[in-house]
Parts: sequence; structure tokens; C-alpha cells
Amino acid sequence: MEQTQRRPAGVVSAPSRLLDGLQRWLPKLVIAPTFVLIGIGIYGYMLWTGILSFTSSSFLPTYDFVGFDQYAKLMANDRWLTASKNLAIFGGLFIFACLFIGVVLAIFLDQRIRQEGAIRTIYLYPMALSMIVTGTVWKWILNPSLGIEKLMHDWGWTSFSFDWLVNSDLAIYTIVMAAVWQASGFVMALFLAGLRGVDSSIIRAARVDGASLPLIYWKIILPSLRPVFFSAVMVLAHIAIKSFDLVMAMTAGGPGYSTDLPAVFMYAHTFTRGQMGLGSASAMLMLGAILALIVPYLYSELRGKRHD
Repeated sequence: MEQTQRRPAGVVSAPSRLLDGLQRWLPKLVIAPTFVLIGIGIYGYMLWTGILSFTSSSFLPTYDFVGFDQYAKLMANDRWLTASKNLAIFGGLFIFACLFIGVVLAIFLDQRIRQEGAIRTIYLYPMALSMIVTGTVWKWILNPSLGIEKLMHDWGWTSFSFDWLVNSDLAIYTIVMAAVWQASGFVMALFLAGLRGVDSSIIRAARVDGASLPLIYWKIILPSLRPVFFSAVMVLAHIAIKSFDLVMAMTAGGPGYSTDLPAVFMYAHTFTRGQMGLGSASAMLMLGAILALIVPYLYSELRGKRHD
């Protein structure tokens, strides 16, 4: 009678080792091309842009390093200063208005009203549109010869004037209006999700103590949504800093340079004016502004998780 040979305990056959190794490495091999593309297409080009910002590159990249000369020229450029000022106005009003409208809408929908799903869809619909579409539509609405002003004149109110889009002092506020219209629904969705996660027993206990509903939201619920506030501010600030297509669709930076933003400045000088070094320096300052917002936020989040 033949005796079956048994492998010693702990000894794994070659096919089993091969299968285990394949199971460990297959997921890594599948996602490796994505990581390579991200590394080259995002972080690689960020590094390359940083290198070009220290060169005298014009229409084509050159690698004769000039130190911080491009950054000095940038700080002395009137158009860049105007773009930075516009970013402060646009970003501040955009973030504040989106937060205010988003919170109000979220509290309104949190009351379990009828047709909540339909209303929520209506509020969220602008986020489904691209910035180009949003800018084009608002350009028609605010155009004095096509939009609101013409409509009022046709109705007989000939003294009505709404020429903000072509007024160099007010045109930047039309960009704010269009951006708020598109992004406030997104903020509403964030806060509505946060409100739905609040324990309803807290509200009931506060009502028993005699607190009014507005006071409950102001003193108890909204302070508990501090992480949602931080997340919303981070996303909105990122949108504001990199805003380009909305401006190009509505005003193309005009009248003059009155609605220029840093992203528009960077594109114009890098690709149309043949000042690649200067455009790269502006891009790096935009990156620095984004990092100045994201890094402290990530640090506080990671620090909170370590304490937990």
C-alpha cells in the first residue's frame, strides 16, 4: 500500500506562494498607472512650474536662472496687484454669501417640509452646470442691451439702470453674484447633511428648557457643526483662488483689467503674452495661497484624530 507523503507543518507549496504574492501585488499593479500619471501630470508639472518661475522663460522654457527676479516683477506689476485685490473682494464676498445662504437654506430644509426632495434638487441644480454655462447665462442676464435693464425698459421703466457688467467699478460684483448662485446649493447640501446628523434629543431637551428654535440653532446646533464650516470654507476658498472660466465667460477680465483674477493673469501672461517665467511665478503664489489654507486645516484634523 502506497503511503501519502505529508508536507511538514508550516511549509507552503510553490503555487500557493505564487498565488499569495499575486493577491498582494495585483491591486498595487492595477493602481500603479494612476499614481504614475498623477505624479507626472500633477506633482511633476507643479515642480516644473516652480523651476520655471526662477528662470527668464518667455515664449518657450529656458533654464537660465534669475533667482527671485520674476517674483519681484510680479509684485511691481499693476495688473497683478489689481488681480490680487479683486481676489480679496471676490473671495471674501463669495465665501461669506455662500455660507450665509447655504446655512439658511439648510435650516429651512431641516424643518421636514413638504416636497423637500424637489426643493433640494432645485437648489443643487446649479452645481450640475459648468462655470462656462453659468457665466454665459449670467452674461446674458446682466447685459444692459439684452437682460434685466432691457426688460425693465420694455415694461416702461425707462429710468431703470443696471449696467454693472460694463461698469469697471462694479463688474467684479457680477462675478460674485454668478459664483454664489452656483455654489450656495453645494454649501446647503453640506450643512443639511450635518444637521441631519445632530441628535434630535438635544433639540427636544432645549425646547423643554424653554429655548426658542432660532436660539437652539444659533447657540447649540451651528457651533457643533464647526468641522462642516471648516470644510465648506476650504472648498469655497479653493474655488475662489482658481476661478478662471467663470470670469472668461462673463467679462474676460474686463472692462480693462477690472475683473482680473490671479488665474486669468497667469493664463494671459503664460500663454498669450509670452512671459512664461512671470506666469509661472503667479501660479506658484496661487499654489502658496491654497497651501496656506489647506495645510493648517489638515494639521488640525490630524492632530484631533491623534488626540481621539
